[in-house]
Order: sequence, then structure tokens, then C-alpha cells
Amino acid sequence: MTEQTAPPATSALPDEGALTHRQIVTILIGLMMGMFLAALDQTIVATSIRTIADDLKGLDQQAWATTAYLITATIVTPLYGKLGDIYGRKKLFIFAISIFIVGSALSSFATSMYSLAAFRAVQGLGAGGLMSLALAIIGDIVPPRERAKYQGYFLAVFGISSVAGPVIGGFFAGADTILGITGWRWVFLVNVPIGIAALVVVSRTLHLRHQRLDHRIDWLGAFLLSAALVPLLIVLEQGREWGWTSTAAWVAYVVSALAAVLFVLQERRIGDEAILPLRMFRNRTVGVSSAASVVIGVAMFGGLAALPLYLQIVKGSTPTEAGLQLIPMVAGIMVGSISSGQIIARTGRYRIFPVVGSGLLVAGLFVFHYVGYDTPLWQTMLVMVVFGLGLGFNFQPLTLAVQNAVPPQQIGVATSTATFTRQMGGTIGTAVFLSILFSAVPEKIAAAFGAAAPTADFQAGIAAGLQAPPGTADNTVATALQQAASSGSVSAASSSGVLSDSSFLTDLDPRLAKPFLVGFSDAMDLVFLVGAAVMVVGFLIMLRLPHVELRSGSAYSERNAAPEGSVSPEGHEDQGDREGQDGPDDQDDREVGAGAAPSRTGPPAAG
Repeated sequence: MTEQTAPPATSALPDEGALTHRQIVTILIGLMMGMFLAALDQTIVATSIRTIADDLKGLDQQAWATTAYLITATIVTPLYGKLGDIYGRKKLFIFAISIFIVGSALSSFATSMYSLAAFRAVQGLGAGGLMSLALAIIGDIVPPRERAKYQGYFLAVFGISSVAGPVIGGFFAGADTILGITGWRWVFLVNVPIGIAALVVVSRTLHLRHQRLDHRIDWLGAFLLSAALVPLLIVLEQGREWGWTSTAAWVAYVVSALAAVLFVLQERRIGDEAILPLRMFRNRTVGVSSAASVVIGVAMFGGLAALPLYLQIVKGSTPTEAGLQLIPMVAGIMVGSISSGQIIARTGRYRIFPVVGSGLLVAGLFVFHYVGYDTPLWQTMLVMVVFGLGLGFNFQPLTLAVQNAVPPQQIGVATSTATFTRQMGGTIGTAVFLSILFSAVPEKIAAAFGAAAPTADFQAGIAAGLQAPPGTADNTVATALQQAASSGSVSAASSSGVLSDSSFLTDLDPRLAKPFLVGFSDAMDLVFLVGAAVMVVGFLIMLRLPHVELRSGSAYSERNAAPEGSVSPEGHEDQGDREGQDGPDDQDDREVGAGAAPSRTGPPAAG
């Protein structure tokens, strides 16, 4: 990168397009504040969701709060990418933070899991831009080969949020009231002052120049994408109650499939103006990375949704303890990200890391399948490290591969596409795996009670529970089990209450609690086994990822260095047509990655 004298922190970028280290770090400050807001929210909510769901009497409905957030974040991510390319990323970054603050404040007023899901959907409208815009800005200003030098700043954000989030979330979730407000509601309220601080910092530090691209917004494509995803996710969440072949389910299937077909036709018709330009996927690197990201998102979010529940329900950890017990996984992610980034910076070769990372994810999820109710926690933590390494080897390299494989003026769309595919997989994975979990729990708990019923220890627990004071957890459960045993309906008695509120397990006699815990653990084992099977598909897809030589210049500098007239009137290279003429996919990718792709000329305008 060309060095130059750094202007004051508040000045705009130099016309030459190359940035000094000081300028990049100044911009990173604003980006890190926005990313910290999103990362902290994820860790706080993940560790406190059981307490929230128990208080709102909807443990088996918690997927709504997660998937609603992911649905809106996923749908708007491509829009942020396109709008950022047109209007500039700073304005949208500020807008995303503002919407996130509003959604956080609304979430604190939730009175049911469904209202919480609605407010979390508003949060997702902002969250969809926080990560993708930050990554796109980094793709603009930092050359791929040098990006690892600045990776530590982002890892510091995730590291701090991963440690602070569980502590803060556990404190709020464990408090009855704080300043007269229910403790868990502060999980969302805390985002308000943090978000306001982020707005101030971003406004003062994030100074970018932007070349406006005059394009239409593919609103019809965004609507059709929503119509394709939302019905599918609703039936994934409600299928166990509706019946997977019920009339309502079939209506959702048909609407989703029809909208998906219309979406593809719309994207083909509109070409480069599309919210997800289909011709971009003809680039082998983009196509393989996107397909792999969907599968990895399914497996990753499925595992991340089940692990906190295992620690809190089966192991009896508090929200704070469960969050801290996930630190080995966070450490694995950081080690994987840092080591892969440093090696990529030195060698310029990245393909090996997603391949190895996918293999580690398969291994981690498969071994999680053998983690039982009485497995020592240290053994589970060792598997967390393997799982975290697999994630760390995939996060940065896949985004880097996609950004490097497209022309500089498509950085925003490419980055949002990479984020979109991972989030889409995560949304599907969360809905599917939590549906599998809560569909399997009643049967698994009933089987565990059937195995425990003849034992003297369990019978002693029932006898002791019947002698306990009325209204206590021991007496309530023992009475229900005794009545169920006489009527032969142990399954309904054993699982009906725990699916809406599992908090009674904390105070329950261990002899009576064991079948519940064994049932939950066995159901989670099924989730991890399915996740491992899905990840095998991701590993096979990843084997097709080609190697592309990393560019040595930033997107800003390449735009200014390109010859006059090298861009189509729309401002985008005809990537799909060029690839169709130049030969094999690998060759296409090498030419794009080497910086041969034409880009817009002239200095970027302030924006």
C-alpha cells in the first residue's frame, strides 16, 4: 500500500484512494462500535433467552425470538449492500444503528414470546446492516493481502463481547428487578446507551469518500425474497403443531416455492440491478462460497442454539456461568481466525482453511452427539474448542474469497451476498434444529421416565416428593407423576410443563429431575447428529472452492488506477459474460482475483 502523509482524523480520504495506517485505524474505530453493538447483543440474548422464555411462559416458542431477528436481518442484508454501493455506506451504517436502538427499546416492553419476536424483527432490520456494511467498508479500504493486519481489532470486539456479554446478560437475567424494571428487560435496554455512543463515534470518525452508482433498487426482488423465506420458516417453526402435511403447511410450501421461482425470474430480468445479481454466482468462487455459507450457517446456528440450552437446562448452569463456559469455543474462533489471517497475509493462499475448518465442524458436531447428561464439562469444552476452530477457519477466508473474486465496484453487493447466505442458513438452521429439539423432547423424556420408573432411587424420589409441602416443585411433580402412572399417560405429564417453563428443574429433587435432564440431553444429541450430517454436505461443497490469487491493492486504489472507459454504463463489469468466454471457472477466478477486472475511473466523490 502506498504511504502518504496522514491528514487530520476528521478529514476526508485522499483522492489517490490509498490510505495510511492512521486513517484506516480511525475508520476502524467507528466500525468497531457498530460491530460491538451487534456482537454484544447476540451474546447477551443467547445466555439469557432461557430466563426470558421461562418468564414469558414460552420456552418451546423461543425459536420465534431468534428466527424473527434472523429473518429480517437476512432479508435486508442484500438491500444494505446495494444501497451502500449507491448512496454511501456511512449514512446507511448510521441508519442501521438507529433502527437497532429502536428495536432494542421496543424489545424491553415484550409481554409474550410473540411480541418479543415482533420487536426482535425490528432489531434485525438494523442488525442486517451492522456486520455487512462494516465488512464492505473494510473491503473498500484495505487490500486483501493486508487485511489480516487489522483483523485483530475486530477479534478484540468479538472477544470482549463474548466475555462481557455473558456476564452482563447473566447479571440482568439473574436479577428480579433493577430500578423497578424486570431484570431481563435490561438485556435489551442496555443497547440504547451503547447504541447512542456508537452513533456519536461513527459520526465523528467514519469519514469516507463515495462514488455514487446511479441504479434502481430491486424492491420487487426484496419482496419476493421475503415471500419465499417467511412462509418456509413459519412452517419450520409451527410444523410440529400444525402437522408437516397439514393444509396450513402445504399452503406455506406452495407460497414459498412460487415466490422463490418468481424471485429467480425477477433477478434474471433485472440483471445487474438485482438485489442478488445472479450472474455473480456464475463466478465459481462466489457460487461455491455462497452454497457452502448456507450449509455452514445451518450447522453453525443449529449448534449455537442448542449449546446454551444444554449448559443451562442439563448442566444446571446460570446464564452467566453458561456464557463463561462457552469461552473455549470463543477461544477456538479467535485462534482459528488469527492464525488463518496471519498465514493468508504471508502466503496469499486461503483455500486450505475453509476446507479444514469444514472438516473440524463435521468432527465437532459429530462428537457433540455423544455428549450426554453426565458427560464431564471439561470434555464438552474440548469439543467446543474444535467447533470454534472450525468456525474461525471459515469466517474470514470465505468473506475474503468473495470480496477478492469480484470487481471493486461490486464489493458491497458481494459482501452482503456472503453475509446473506450465511444468515439465511442460520435462520433455517435455528428454526429446523429447535423444531427438531422440541419435537423430540416429549418422546425422549417419556423414554427416560420409562427407564427410571422401576428403579428404587426414582421411587424414593416420588415418595419424598409426595411428603413435600404442597406447591413445591417436588410435590407438584411427584403428584403429577403418580396420577399419570395410574392413568398410563406419563409422556404428557412429564413433558407438558417443561416445554413452556423449565425453571422448576432448578429446585427439583435430583432423583426426579434426572429423567427430564436425560430426555433433554438425548434430544440435543439428535440435533447435533443432524447438524453433523448437514455439515458433511458443506465439506463436500467446500472441496470445490478454487484458489484465487489475492489482490495487492484496495478497492479505492484500484478504481482510480483502472483505465478510462473500462466499466459498462451501469458501472458494473459484465462479469458473467466475460467468464463465459474466457474458459474454465478457475481461470475466470484467477483473472478477477488478480485485479484484472475493470473498475470505475476517477476519484471518488465525497459521500
